[in-house]
Amino acid sequence: MSTTADPLAALAALPGVAEAVDSVRKAVDRVYGHRVMRRRSTEVSAEAALRGARGSAALSGADWALEEVRRRTDFGGEGEPRTVGAALRLTAEAGQLLSIWRQSPVRVLARLHLVAAGGADSQEDWVGRPRLAGESVDEPEIGLPLPDAGEMAGRLDGLSRLLLAGTAAPALVTGAVVHGELLALRPFRSRNGLVARTAQRIVLLDSGLDPKGICPAEVGHAELGAEAYASALAGFASGTEQGLAQWITHCGQAVELGVRESTAVCEALQRGAA
Repeated sequence: MSTTADPLAALAALPGVAEAVDSVRKAVDRVYGHRVMRRRSTEVSAEAALRGARGSAALSGADWALEEVRRRTDFGGEGEPRTVGAALRLTAEAGQLLSIWRQSPVRVLARLHLVAAGGADSQEDWVGRPRLAGESVDEPEIGLPLPDAGEMAGRLDGLSRLLLAGTAAPALVTGAVVHGELLALRPFRSRNGLVARTAQRIVLLDSGLDPKGICPAEVGHAELGAEAYASALAGFASGTEQGLAQWITHCGQAVELGVRESTAVCEALQRGAA
């Protein structure tokens, strides 16, 4: 990454990124301007949260139909039900953590991991804290080499410092970097993908780009597919300008697909079909 005083802002100058930022902003403005948003924004937000959680769970190996997620009430079982339940809890929690995020992103990440763990795991001493030397990570969906605990801790602290210092970077860029770095670091022993995608959601909420949470990037990432997600993430992890631009523009496409999803929800509400 750039060594300038505002390295996140410098990423906005990478090839294709400015165009992605502009395209996302126009798409978000269009859905916020939909006539349904003036009267029923709470319903649109709730539906976007549900669909975002479903998309995030799918990327973590629990690819359930939307109606199954909507219908189910018991997510206490092992495996996929717990993953879907974790995604739902995280999406609900995101909007409650904005003030803490501005003071301590690491505290928020710890809280997100605790929420994601849920159940019996929440009593384990490794839940809600970054992993220590020698601790393994159960995250088969992320195929990147795993940094050791020392490197992870240093980079996590660096990311927190960048965020607390403030940046002129567009929200898309900041959110993409937070998302990608957390996936690359996997600071916790489990559920890092779910936590990373929720952290991106928090950035988009906090930045003012998507204050009502109606542009679920998780939907877009799931729609673009796990293979494209992994390929773009590998670009981010490479640290090259081309790779970083690939990841940021991929995240932009995901946000735009989330916008498309919520636009369809608005249209359905307008017709009285949802």
